[in-house]
Amino acid sequence: MADPRRVEFGDFLRSRREKLSPKVVGLPAGQRRRTTGLRREEVAQLAGIGVDWYIRLEQGRTVSPSITTVDALARALRLSKTEHAHLKALARDGDKRAFTRETVPPSILRLIESLDHPAYITGRRWDVLAWNAAAEAVFAFGRLPEEDRNTMLLMMTNKQTRKAYGAAWADVAKRMVAMFRTTHDVWAGDPAFADLLARLRQGSPEFVKWWEAHEIRSTASGLKTMSHPTLGVLHFEHTSFQANDDPALKLVIYTPVKGERNTKTGHGPDG
Repeated sequence: MADPRRVEFGDFLRSRREKLSPKVVGLPAGQRRRTTGLRREEVAQLAGIGVDWYIRLEQGRTVSPSITTVDALARALRLSKTEHAHLKALARDGDKRAFTRETVPPSILRLIESLDHPAYITGRRWDVLAWNAAAEAVFAFGRLPEEDRNTMLLMMTNKQTRKAYGAAWADVAKRMVAMFRTTHDVWAGDPAFADLLARLRQGSPEFVKWWEAHEIRSTASGLKTMSHPTLGVLHFEHTSFQANDDPALKLVIYTPVKGERNTKTGHGPDG
């Protein structure tokens, strides 16, 4: 059976190859070209590797490319810094242990409970593991079943979240799908991640379309605007931090934008 990580490695190569035009890399388009993307042999030539070897990589065969080969493929496919890092991560031998839900240390629990602004902790799979009173007031995590406390599920399958973002939902959700790809692919094949992926596919046709595009984005701070039926429009600046106790844990803090209504005790769904 093929290694799921190697399958994702090959799928990522294929997706980038098909999106790169010959003109960009200085190759003639040719009259018999069926698609606008590069051919496998062209990528192999640009990377300085054998065609058969490249085909094996794209097919997800159990082969281990060297860092030199990965770097050469990144240059050939004009990968961004984030895409290059993702390809390197997929090329490494993964952790063979099965995913287990993380536990939040008491010190971190006390930290988020001391914060006035909404704050919560997520794990590797983007499950919401802990949150403070301000986050409960805004996001109502406690009203959800434990299996539904996941930021991807909230964004892609929760009707209230979609309504809260209004016309901006598609842009926000698409970015989140691209960010989640970087996490999922290194855990590809793990039962917990496979279960989450199945729920997302079943619950959101938009997710299926964006997932197949295999876009990659890094996590970044930013602004979020959400609408609440009683509080109106809420504006937040959100940022996240990794925990030293366990790098799998991420602290997310939502700070009301200066000059906007105080939302410490407000309500409003979020992904």
